[in-house]
Amino acid sequence: MPSPLSADRPAARPPGSAPVDTLISQTRRLKGEVDAVRRDTPADAGDPRERWRRALYDLAMHQLDDLDEHLAQLREDPPPAPGASAEELPAPPAPPRASLLSRVGSAEWDLLTDEVSWSGELYRILGRDPAAPPLTLDELPSLVLDEDRPRLTEMVTGCLVDGRPIDGEFRVMHAADDIRTVHMMGEPVLGADGSTVSMWAVLRDVSELRRCRRAVSETRDSLHRHRHAAARSEHRLAVELQEAVLPAWHGSLRFPRRGPRALDVAAAQLPPTAQASVGGDWYEALELSADATLLGVGELTGHGVTAASGVAMLLGAVRGMALSGAAPGPLLDCLDRLLGTTAQPALAGAVCLRYRHDTRTAVWARAGHPAPLLYRGRTGRALEAPQGAPLGAAPGSGHGQAEETLEVGDLLLLHTDGLVPGHTGAAAVHRLLALAPRFAGGRSAQTCVQEVVREFGAGERAEHACVLVARIAS
Repeated sequence: MPSPLSADRPAARPPGSAPVDTLISQTRRLKGEVDAVRRDTPADAGDPRERWRRALYDLAMHQLDDLDEHLAQLREDPPPAPGASAEELPAPPAPPRASLLSRVGSAEWDLLTDEVSWSGELYRILGRDPAAPPLTLDELPSLVLDEDRPRLTEMVTGCLVDGRPIDGEFRVMHAADDIRTVHMMGEPVLGADGSTVSMWAVLRDVSELRRCRRAVSETRDSLHRHRHAAARSEHRLAVELQEAVLPAWHGSLRFPRRGPRALDVAAAQLPPTAQASVGGDWYEALELSADATLLGVGELTGHGVTAASGVAMLLGAVRGMALSGAAPGPLLDCLDRLLGTTAQPALAGAVCLRYRHDTRTAVWARAGHPAPLLYRGRTGRALEAPQGAPLGAAPGSGHGQAEETLEVGDLLLLHTDGLVPGHTGAAAVHRLLALAPRFAGGRSAQTCVQEVVREFGAGERAEHACVLVARIAS
């Protein structure tokens, strides 16, 4: 009788096969749905993500094919009784090359009589001539690659001596240097006295399954490498863009460069503790004329190239409007309208301050941002803030202005959220104002920035932050 583990063929249905038929119908319906989705997946060999998706679809289809075949075997006749001669078992046709698990073979080794019985399919799995006698447990390792023989010997010894179930893999060499991977599961059969009298095993060819899983793993790894490379490129581009648009100066600057009344300015950007994408924080100090200087800080929502390009757009607009003479309030109104026209809506906070050297007055406006802090002597306070919603949050709401008269020796501190790790709002302002005694004594703007960095730069910070200090030097 032909092996039921060979190709499908018409046969009488055993009793109780209806549940299996239902499972077969469900499996084939699912195969059709998966195959339809797979056909719609672009076969783009140049896209790592599409290669990975295609490999997963192929693996799923192969596994469904095998499930269909095994369910079909389940409803067929049982396998032949052990001991059937090779002449009674014609060689079954080769399984489809696309099959992941191929056919299942079985074997039993009787330790009392030395009889060995193999199913017909096992000959094909192990690459043996069906006319040849089955191999004993001592002869079986001769089919296995040298490096896998210790593993097979250990599995068989553990089963026969210690009664452990067998569950492992080894490789065999077929003709034409075709190496196949075989999965073996088995258990000992114990006699009345508890000793092992025989061992049975079920073996299957899992070569295609391993190949498909390797393909999935390789395409997944390729996709990860591609994503990491893209992320590194994007981060590098965002850093370069940020460095290109933020002020290039380091240390203190004097505004104006000549004249009796000077403003001493310094700034710093504090990075997050862990590596993170470039954020949308920015600062600006721009000499508008011999009598006026623009100071500003802000932050745009988002990260990476999108945030860096948005900052470039905002800073370009700020510089252009400030140089044209726009006051801080109208300037923020224009930025609000500008954000409303972008393809990707975003929110931004900002504070802009226009300082007049001849009168030592500062006119400023804010858009949902912390107010500047004023330090005089050994004390400090936040400037009384005018109204001003974040940019992009309430278009057309307008941004009010406030004016403050300053004295020689006064110090202004502008900052973005996140400067004080673990504190926001009033708590952060309180921590910053506590630095007033350390700012006193005519210290330079750069020295004051260094004090801020020393105080808050070592804490756990999730986002970038900026600080700008301006001291009325004369």
